[in-house]
Amino acid sequence: MGDSIIKRGRSLAHFPQPGLSRRQMIASGLSAMLLAGCSKSSGTTFRVAEFHPSNYPTSMAISEMGRLIEGYSDGKLSMKLYAGGQLGEERDTLEMTTFGGIDMNRVSLGPLNSIEPMTNIPGLPFIFKNVAHMRDAMDGAPGRQVLRSLEPHGLIGLCFYDSGARSFYNTKRPIRTPEDMKGMKLRVQNSDLFVSLIQELGGNPTPMPLGEVYQALVQGVIDGAENNWPSYFEGRHFEAAKYYSLTQHVIAPELLVMSRQRWEKLSATEQDIVQKSADESVPYMRKLWDIKTLDAEKAVRASGVEVNEVDDQQAFVDRVQPVWREYIKTPAEQKLVDEIAEMGADHA
Repeated sequence: MGDSIIKRGRSLAHFPQPGLSRRQMIASGLSAMLLAGCSKSSGTTFRVAEFHPSNYPTSMAISEMGRLIEGYSDGKLSMKLYAGGQLGEERDTLEMTTFGGIDMNRVSLGPLNSIEPMTNIPGLPFIFKNVAHMRDAMDGAPGRQVLRSLEPHGLIGLCFYDSGARSFYNTKRPIRTPEDMKGMKLRVQNSDLFVSLIQELGGNPTPMPLGEVYQALVQGVIDGAENNWPSYFEGRHFEAAKYYSLTQHVIAPELLVMSRQRWEKLSATEQDIVQKSADESVPYMRKLWDIKTLDAEKAVRASGVEVNEVDDQQAFVDRVQPVWREYIKTPAEQKLVDEIAEMGADHA
């Protein structure tokens, strides 16, 4: 069945079929381009999609993983990184990865939510007490359960990378209480969970690609958004939205996934090399991320942006409880939530 899917992808790229979605056509076309461009090394070179630029911590971690893979395999395996969104938006590249058009993909939780409900859990607002709690949970049994849940969907979850603590920023006023968010038009990533989060806090959610946020802020299309320190700084959003409020409502990780079709074509030894290299790239990424986060925060504060703590974080926690009830639907999901909460006792 796997081979037939790949063959169908190739033929669709050359002969567009009626009924195909725009995303399917993009995915099929890019898949054919990659297969043609890498035909000589398709057995040894893994093609990796990354939306972030090449100097971003996740991109640098993937490059480090590539160095490790080459070393452990004596040069028999290697990786080709397509950073900076060269292969398209995450939703498009993720679809390509599921049918083998791309070998690996660094992706945020949002595009995975519609594929596997278990990936909603690490993205729940306030499920993690702090970054250390998130790291312990995702390195442990809860994280492994989330990674395994992707296998039926054509993906192998390799590891989790950091995406920092997300907070709100806007052009109008400091956010100190949930009431301060009432009526604000706020950009969110294309995720039903994030839409629900903003609605429960009284804002008007506006799904939008990250690359469009700066212009939307400048033109007044949106009042604000939410993200971590590095994205707020490097996207120049701080130039337009001068209020950054430390709600730290979501501390969601990002994932590095591999096409299950590609994975199953590897020998057991090769699979071990890939997994070992992915695992070892995680502390490397986190070290870079921590430095980047501190540097971005210092630069933002020095720019004159008004940064504030919220008056009572519990007030925000209480307001978003309907989101938890909406996205915790099965006993398995509730068990995962309970396991994460239990680990949080060490991070109070």
